[in-house]
Amino acid sequence: MRPATEDTLATPLRLPLRIAGAFLTIVLPFLLVMINVRLIMTPVFLQLEYTRPGFPQDIYGLTIEDRLHYAPSAVNYLLNGESIVFLADLTFPDGTNLFNARELRHMRDVKDLTQIAFAVTVAAGLLAIVCGYFLKRNGRLKIALFRGGILTIGLIVTIIVAAALSWETFFTGFHQMFFEGGTWYFAYSDTLIRLFPEQFWFDAALVIGGLTGVEALFVILVTWLWR
Repeated sequence: MRPATEDTLATPLRLPLRIAGAFLTIVLPFLLVMINVRLIMTPVFLQLEYTRPGFPQDIYGLTIEDRLHYAPSAVNYLLNGESIVFLADLTFPDGTNLFNARELRHMRDVKDLTQIAFAVTVAAGLLAIVCGYFLKRNGRLKIALFRGGILTIGLIVTIIVAAALSWETFFTGFHQMFFEGGTWYFAYSDTLIRLFPEQFWFDAALVIGGLTGVEALFVILVTWLWR
């Protein structure tokens, strides 16, 4: 079937197709990033990160084994339906609480943000499928995906360059955007920092950016070769 053109499209279809195409193009970067965010929220990434050469040791005594024991609980809390009691009940072997009140408050905020983000991702993904089907039937899916891939590459390059030039500014700006001022500052002796030092987040950002870039290039290649 020959792709539809502006001349062959019925007038009532032109605007809906443009809207569907624009939505799919714009939402593709978001969907790819969120898929990769979910991929790193796994024991596999924690294992690779904590055991890689050069990952900073905890000066207060947590071993790699300790981190691999405690960190999954923090990640699981963000994904499950449990209340903050799930983390509040966790203790070190000596009976002291794993997380203090400030850390628990931040984790509750992070969970709220995480679950909203994933709910939006599911909704956006379903709508993208509907738009994709509509565009495919009218010969417009290829160009929408190609443009989405190009947009993704542009955004990823911009973000990676910004993060590389000034990681501290990037990291601070991200937290200021989503969390109440000051609630995400912690002492180096706090468990969240000991489990997830800044290097962890830098590496996570690189992995997410790298995976997203590779996926976007794949989309571009497939749509470029699409006949």
